[in-house]
Amino acid sequence: MAAQKGAALLLKINTTGSTYVTVGGLRSTSITLNDESVDVTNKDSSGNRTLLADAGVFSMSVSGSGVFTDQTTEETMRVAMNATTFKNFQILIPDLGTYTGAFMVSSLEYAGEYNGEVTYSVSLESSGAIAYAAV
Repeated sequence: MAAQKGAALLLKINTTGSTYVTVGGLRSTSITLNDESVDVTNKDSSGNRTLLADAGVFSMSVSGSGVFTDQTTEETMRVAMNATTFKNFQILIPDLGTYTGAFMVSSLEYAGEYNGEVTYSVSLESSGAIAYAAV
C-alpha cells in the first residue's frame, strides 16, 4: 500500500437504508482492531505462554475528533448516542478496504476555547460482526 492522505480515511454513518454519509468536520480518525487472546498456559506449558487459537472476542474501536460543520452532523451523532438500537457505520481505509457494522456511540464530547472553534470528539465500539470488503 502506498502512502495515503489522512483525509482519505473516512467515517460514514448509515442514514437511511443503504445510504452512508461521511461524518462531517473530522480532522482525525483512528480505528483499533482487537482480537482478545485467551491464555491457556498451565504447568505443562514448560514456562511458555500458550494461547488458545480462535477463542477470543473480535472487536473494533473507532475514535475521531474535529469541528462540526453543520447542524445535521451534530444531530446525527447526538441521536446515535441516545439510540435504543445501534447505528451502522463504515470506515473507509484508502487502498485497503471498508469495514461495515453496527456501533455504539460510547462517547461524544464537545470542547471550545475562548479564542477558537467548538470541537467535538466521538468514540464508537462495535457490536456484532464487522464485514470487511477489500478495495
